[in-house]
Amino acid sequence: MKKLVARVEMLIHKPARRVFDAFVKPRLIEKFWLKKTSGPLGKDVTVRWQFMVEGASETAKVTAFEEDELIVFDWSDGVSVSLKFTPHGKGSTTLSIEASGFHGRGLLAQALNATEGFSIVACDLKSLLETGQSGNMVRDKAVLVGASKTDA
Repeated sequence: MKKLVARVEMLIHKPARRVFDAFVKPRLIEKFWLKKTSGPLGKDVTVRWQFMVEGASETAKVTAFEEDELIVFDWSDGVSVSLKFTPHGKGSTTLSIEASGFHGRGLLAQALNATEGFSIVACDLKSLLETGQSGNMVRDKAVLVGASKTDA
Protein backbone atom coordinates (compact mmCIF):
# COMPACT_ATOMS: atom_id res chain seq x y z
CA MET A 1 0.00 0.00 0.00
CA LYS A 2 1.21 3.47 -0.85
CA LYS A 3 2.11 5.76 2.06
CA LEU A 4 -0.74 8.12 2.96
CA VAL A 5 0.08 11.81 3.10
CA ALA A 6 -2.28 14.57 4.20
CA ARG A 7 -1.64 17.70 2.09
CA VAL A 8 -3.00 21.22 2.45
CA GLU A 9 -2.08 24.45 0.65
CA MET A 10 -3.25 27.98 1.34
CA LEU A 11 -2.35 31.26 -0.33
CA ILE A 12 -1.86 33.90 2.33
CA HIS A 13 -1.47 37.52 1.28
CA LYS A 14 1.42 38.26 3.62
CA PRO A 15 5.20 37.81 3.22
CA ALA A 16 6.79 34.48 4.13
CA ARG A 17 8.41 36.00 7.24
CA ARG A 18 4.99 36.87 8.72
CA VAL A 19 3.50 33.44 7.94
CA PHE A 20 6.60 31.64 9.27
CA ASP A 21 6.61 33.72 12.48
CA ALA A 22 2.97 32.80 13.14
CA PHE A 23 4.09 29.21 13.74
CA VAL A 24 7.35 30.02 15.51
CA LYS A 25 6.31 32.69 18.02
CA PRO A 26 4.19 31.52 20.98
CA ARG A 27 2.08 34.68 21.21
CA LEU A 28 1.09 34.27 17.55
CA ILE A 29 0.47 30.52 17.34
CA GLU A 30 -1.74 30.81 20.42
CA LYS A 31 -3.99 33.25 18.54
CA PHE A 32 -5.09 30.73 15.92
CA TRP A 33 -4.00 27.13 16.63
CA LEU A 34 -2.87 26.34 20.16
CA LYS A 35 -4.19 27.01 23.62
CA LYS A 36 -0.62 27.03 24.96
CA THR A 37 2.94 26.21 23.92
CA SER A 38 5.97 25.66 26.14
CA GLY A 39 8.15 27.84 23.91
CA PRO A 40 9.06 29.02 20.42
CA LEU A 41 9.92 26.65 17.60
CA GLY A 42 13.55 26.60 16.52
CA LYS A 43 16.27 24.30 15.30
CA ASP A 44 16.40 21.02 17.25
CA VAL A 45 13.94 22.14 19.95
CA THR A 46 11.17 20.10 21.54
CA VAL A 47 8.03 21.88 22.72
CA ARG A 48 4.87 20.79 24.49
CA TRP A 49 1.65 21.95 22.89
CA GLN A 50 -1.82 22.15 24.42
CA PHE A 51 -4.46 22.21 21.72
CA MET A 52 -7.80 23.97 21.98
CA VAL A 53 -9.59 20.63 22.36
CA GLU A 54 -9.84 20.13 26.12
CA GLY A 55 -7.20 17.66 27.30
CA ALA A 56 -5.47 17.35 23.91
CA SER A 57 -1.73 17.87 24.03
CA GLU A 58 1.30 16.77 22.07
CA THR A 59 5.07 16.97 21.99
CA ALA A 60 6.59 18.45 18.83
CA LYS A 61 10.27 17.78 18.12
CA VAL A 62 11.68 20.03 15.40
CA THR A 63 13.77 18.02 12.93
CA ALA A 64 14.32 20.68 10.23
CA PHE A 65 14.23 24.45 10.51
CA GLU A 66 15.10 26.94 7.77
CA GLU A 67 14.21 30.58 8.47
CA ASP A 68 11.18 31.74 6.47
CA GLU A 69 11.19 28.53 4.38
CA LEU A 70 10.64 25.28 6.27
CA ILE A 71 9.68 23.79 9.61
CA VAL A 72 9.48 20.02 10.06
CA PHE A 73 8.48 18.43 13.34
CA ASP A 74 7.60 14.98 14.61
CA TRP A 75 4.81 14.22 17.03
CA SER A 76 5.19 11.58 19.73
CA ASP A 77 3.08 9.09 17.74
CA GLY A 78 5.54 9.15 14.81
CA VAL A 79 3.56 11.48 12.55
CA SER A 80 5.84 13.96 10.78
CA VAL A 81 4.53 17.40 9.80
CA SER A 82 6.20 19.65 7.23
CA LEU A 83 5.36 23.35 6.86
CA LYS A 84 6.75 25.01 3.71
CA PHE A 85 6.61 28.75 3.09
CA THR A 86 7.00 29.67 -0.58
CA PRO A 87 6.86 33.27 -1.81
CA HIS A 88 4.02 33.78 -4.26
CA GLY A 89 3.95 36.96 -6.28
CA LYS A 90 4.57 40.23 -4.50
CA GLY A 91 4.11 39.98 -0.73
CA SER A 92 2.16 36.70 -0.64
CA THR A 93 3.05 33.19 0.50
CA THR A 94 1.92 29.70 -0.32
CA LEU A 95 1.74 27.73 2.91
CA SER A 96 2.07 24.00 2.22
CA ILE A 97 1.43 21.52 5.01
CA GLU A 98 2.10 17.78 4.74
CA ALA A 99 1.59 15.16 7.42
CA SER A 100 2.80 11.58 7.01
CA GLY A 101 3.76 8.55 9.05
CA PHE A 102 0.26 7.43 9.95
CA HIS A 103 0.20 3.91 11.36
CA GLY A 104 -2.03 1.40 13.06
CA ARG A 105 -5.71 1.00 12.36
CA GLY A 106 -7.77 3.45 10.35
CA LEU A 107 -5.00 4.92 8.21
CA LEU A 108 -7.40 6.58 5.81
CA ALA A 109 -9.40 8.13 8.67
CA GLN A 110 -6.16 9.44 10.23
CA ALA A 111 -5.10 11.06 6.95
CA LEU A 112 -8.56 12.55 6.38
CA ASN A 113 -8.70 13.93 9.93
CA ALA A 114 -5.25 15.47 9.50
CA THR A 115 -6.29 17.03 6.19
CA GLU A 116 -9.41 18.50 7.76
CA GLY A 117 -7.53 19.76 10.82
CA PHE A 118 -4.71 21.39 8.90
CA SER A 119 -7.19 22.93 6.45
CA ILE A 120 -8.94 24.61 9.38
CA VAL A 121 -5.59 25.75 10.84
CA ALA A 122 -4.53 27.25 7.47
CA CYS A 123 -7.88 29.04 7.03
CA ASP A 124 -7.77 30.47 10.55
CA LEU A 125 -4.18 31.64 10.04
CA LYS A 126 -5.15 33.31 6.75
CA SER A 127 -7.97 35.13 8.54
CA LEU A 128 -5.66 36.23 11.37
CA LEU A 129 -2.87 37.52 9.14
CA GLU A 130 -5.03 39.17 6.48
CA THR A 131 -7.69 40.74 8.71
CA GLY A 132 -5.95 40.99 12.07
CA GLN A 133 -8.49 38.66 13.70
CA SER A 134 -8.78 34.92 14.06
CA GLY A 135 -11.93 33.54 12.50
CA ASN A 136 -12.16 31.24 15.55
CA MET A 137 -12.35 28.28 13.19
CA VAL A 138 -9.94 26.15 15.23
CA ARG A 139 -11.70 27.11 18.48
CA ASP A 140 -15.11 26.28 17.05
CA LYS A 141 -13.91 22.91 15.71
CA ALA A 142 -12.46 22.19 19.18
CA VAL A 143 -15.91 22.82 20.67
CA LEU A 144 -17.44 20.28 18.26
CA VAL A 145 -14.70 17.71 18.94
CA GLY A 146 -15.13 18.20 22.68
CA ALA A 147 -18.89 17.80 22.39
CA SER A 148 -18.55 14.59 20.35
CA LYS A 149 -16.25 13.13 23.05
CA THR A 150 -18.83 13.77 25.77
CA ASP A 151 -21.65 12.37 23.60
CA ALA A 152 -19.75 9.12 22.95
